[in-house]
Amino acid sequence: MMPWVLLLAAGGLEIVWAIGLKQSHGFTRLLPSLVTIIAMLGSFGLLGLAVRDLPMGIAYAVWTGIGTLGVVLIGALWLREGLSIAQMLCIFAIGGGILGLKLLTRA
Repeated sequence: MMPWVLLLAAGGLEIVWAIGLKQSHGFTRLLPSLVTIIAMLGSFGLLGLAVRDLPMGIAYAVWTGIGTLGVVLIGALWLREGLSIAQMLCIFAIGGGILGLKLLTRA
C-alpha cells in the first residue's frame, strides 16, 4: 500500500511542476520557478522511493498517467484550454489504464 501512496504523491507533484512550467513563463518568474523546481525534485524523489517495491515500468506508466490526467484536466478547467469529446474519451481511457495497472499489480 505504501508504494502506491508514494506513487500517487509523486504523480500529484508531477501535476504541480508541469503547471508550474506554464506559470513560470520559461523560468522568468521567480516564485513559480521555485515551486516548479521543488515539485520536480519531490516528484522524482517519491517516484524513486516507490520503485523500490513496484515494477519500474508499471510505476512509470502510472506516474506519467497521473500527471497527464491532472494536467489535462487543469488545462481544460482552469486554463480554459478545452477538450473535445474524442479527447475526453482518450483521457478516460488513460484513467482506466491507470486503475487497471493498480488493480493488476501486486505490491
